Amino acid sequence: MFDDLFDSGYGEKQVENVDYTISPEGYRVMTEFYLVKRGYCCSNGCRNCPYWPKAVKGNRQLRPDVEKKYKI
Repeated sequence: MFDDLFDSGYGEKQVENVDYTISPEGYRVMTEFYLVKRGYCCSNGCRNCPYWPKAVKGNRQLRPDVEKKYKI
């Protein structure tokens, strides 16, 4: 289900509190920064999904507020 969320070797490259946070329930929650850096929507309905419309596999259209925030 989450094969598209991480690249192969994701555990070695990601930094806690930059690329992800740990939720109170113990789940890894990818940050908006990481999801923008990845460059496309995985369609898993990520909490911090920066794409619009949300949860559309392969979508690369960032929300306007995200484009402005990261000056893309």
